[in-house]
Amino acid sequence: MTIAPPIGLLAELTHRCPLQCAYCSNPLNLDRRGAEMTTAEWKSVFTQANDLGVLQLHLSGGEPTARSDLEDIVEHCAKLGLYTNLITSGVLLNEERVRRLFDVGLDHVQLSLQDVDPLNADAIGGLKGGHAKKLALGLQVVKLGMPLTVNAVIHRHNIDSIESMVQLALDMGARRVEIAHVQYYGWALKNRNHLMPTRTQAVEADTLVRHLRNELKGKIVIDSVIPDYFARVPKPCMGGWGSRVINVTPSGKVLPCHAAETIPGLEFWSAKDYPLAEIWNKSPAFNAYRGLDWMEEPCVACDKKTSCKGGCRCQALALAGKATAADPVCELSPFHEGLEELATAASTAPLQPRRISENVH
Repeated sequence: MTIAPPIGLLAELTHRCPLQCAYCSNPLNLDRRGAEMTTAEWKSVFTQANDLGVLQLHLSGGEPTARSDLEDIVEHCAKLGLYTNLITSGVLLNEERVRRLFDVGLDHVQLSLQDVDPLNADAIGGLKGGHAKKLALGLQVVKLGMPLTVNAVIHRHNIDSIESMVQLALDMGARRVEIAHVQYYGWALKNRNHLMPTRTQAVEADTLVRHLRNELKGKIVIDSVIPDYFARVPKPCMGGWGSRVINVTPSGKVLPCHAAETIPGLEFWSAKDYPLAEIWNKSPAFNAYRGLDWMEEPCVACDKKTSCKGGCRCQALALAGKATAADPVCELSPFHEGLEELATAASTAPLQPRRISENVH
């Protein structure tokens, strides 16, 4: 099989974060600060990514601005000619540091918002005053002339604010807003029954987004994907397992997707031990579900398999009990009918906010 180079790399620079969002996609077992790769190690990864053919770097976390060497990292990437997108909560950034990041070559900022109501937004994020800091950052980014994308993470507790969140993004000067329904991995899966909207809410939200796209065409781009549990055809995981994106954890583990470690038995190679190109082309984890040969029925006989790629392997494991099963989002899966019951199931367990027992600085 000829393996095309990846186009993007998601760099989880750290798992440290001052927020406690219950829908966080980070793993339940978070990397501690002492396990994080050094500045030099990250620079080596990005140099190798550039040589491999990567075009876009998504600098994420945790909260990537918790790292004091972020400017050094961004400058290195800019000199390589890599496009850098900072995925941030914005709560640790001030005007001076935003200016420094801009000056060393940062290309784009993706800012998460929890709601338009400050009290609910701060309650969701678990940080008093966080919403105001986010708004201030958004304005600073736009003032500098950097493209801004607002990432509106949608769930049961803010789904009725979608129209207001789109308007807020527009007022901030954002060029794009993502109506990002929670994806149920990591902490979000643990808190699924507290976060999942109803089918009616999801359908109404989808209808509203379609209307807003038409109404605001030419003013702001609106991206949206309905919650998987209410879909009939699965999305191709990361554009297809091991086909478009590399994910690197704070400690240097290289993954096909951010939730891949939930699949038992996979062998993940570290960027500290192997060249990135060798990991991409030869590592057991990347080749485990690459292509179509691993598929079982009903995927084998399905004419959509080349477009959906079988859906998400991590979701198949979580919901069907086997990573090689068809993603239960697919209407052909024998587990599909059970999704509605899972989505609407009540829970007596308390909401469990994301936490790491370590100072963010």
